[in-house]
Amino acid sequence: MISRFIAALVLVWAFGFLWFAIALPQPAGDARTDAVIVPTGAAGRIPHGLEVLDEGLAKALLVTGVDPEVTPREFAAEFGVSARQMQCCVTLGFAAVDTRSNATETAKWVRENEVSSLRLVTTDWHMRRATSELARMLPEDVTVVHDAVPSQPDLGTLFLEYHKLLASWARGLTEL
Repeated sequence: MISRFIAALVLVWAFGFLWFAIALPQPAGDARTDAVIVPTGAAGRIPHGLEVLDEGLAKALLVTGVDPEVTPREFAAEFGVSARQMQCCVTLGFAAVDTRSNATETAKWVRENEVSSLRLVTTDWHMRRATSELARMLPEDVTVVHDAVPSQPDLGTLFLEYHKLLASWARGLTEL
């Protein structure tokens, strides 16, 4: 009886991992939102968030999880952001150190800025966990558009992220 249960559990885990690895989230297209949120991390996230802002698909950008040693001037120089755009439209969040605190920092910024819709820009393999953490923190009336930055993750990255997602889901169940 126990061996069947373990076999079933392994099968569920394996099919879940297969789904996770094959059906990675996709880019969002041209949906308009009040703001765009970009957690720091893998390459391509910040440039894509700035592109969304430049195209007028959002009015404001929060980059969450910025290293406290990075100055706004350094950020602007690194990503080619004008002083005017930095002042009007870009907020650097320095409080977050991981995906869960990215969600906390984002939710606080969303409340302070009265944001009713946002575009979450993160890497395709990170999107599900970032969404899971953010969903627990945001008010239910905030619309979230998922805009995944395509990548070529290796098996190790997918394996680790899948297990982080399972842990995030389990933590969500224990909070109910």
